[in-house]
Amino acid sequence: MRRVCLLALISVPAICAIEENDVEFARPGGFSLTLDAKTPDGKGPFPAAIIVHGGGFSRGNKRTFVTPLFDLLSNAGFAWFTINYRMAPDYQLPAAADDVESAVRWVKAHAPKYRVDPKRLALIGESAGGFLVAYAGATFKDDARVAAVVDFYGPNDLVRQTEKRRGEPDDPSKPHTPGLLEFMGFKSWQDAGLVEKLRAVSPTTLVSKNMPPFLFIHGNADELVSYEQSPEMCEAMRKAGVKCEVITVKGGRHGMLNWESTAAMAHWKPEMVTWLKGTLGR
Repeated sequence: MRRVCLLALISVPAICAIEENDVEFARPGGFSLTLDAKTPDGKGPFPAAIIVHGGGFSRGNKRTFVTPLFDLLSNAGFAWFTINYRMAPDYQLPAAADDVESAVRWVKAHAPKYRVDPKRLALIGESAGGFLVAYAGATFKDDARVAAVVDFYGPNDLVRQTEKRRGEPDDPSKPHTPGLLEFMGFKSWQDAGLVEKLRAVSPTTLVSKNMPPFLFIHGNADELVSYEQSPEMCEAMRKAGVKCEVITVKGGRHGMLNWESTAAMAHWKPEMVTWLKGTLGR
């Protein structure tokens, strides 16, 4: 554990920031799940975010794809926790979703140590992690409920997401990288029951009035997850009576790292912070 303190007046002792890496938060079936944590200086309690990385359901870790969020959240006065989860091909849904819920429970249980307000807790996920946080927000159990969800370009309509691949015959000669197919527990895009499974677990199917507020952030030039999935799910949530907003990154391709070199795309950062503070309370 690393503690970083700002200099304080002699009469006012400093309350240090906390930085921890590779903290185990769960061990399902003997598989160690770890997180990194950072808490600002001050007594808190702070609003907090649990970050869920992307990677096509089969790759990545708590320090890949989501790094632009770290300083952004810290500078805005948020505590944050970035997590690992079980992935394909070794694990299938709902394993990763269970891991997200375990992380929520762990953060709530350890809220005093990290000076976190468990009532002001958000899930933030990108790509595959966007699907996972949306799925969690739609299917939460009471002890794993969060106050807000931020979904970066998540594939939330899995039937639409896989339409092209399901329309093509399997070609054993083409290299195949494990991903969504294996994450759903199937071996071929032509397997019986695949479409029904994809529809049943799609967050767009699971929309209900009991969901927390959502913010979708999506580039309208996304080449991997169609932009329309975000505003369409948001509209379905509004019809169900759930608060929802969409931030569109014009010209943005898939992945927030692709937006970092273009100043005109950076508007999502203050807009996300403003939304989080308005939704969670300052």
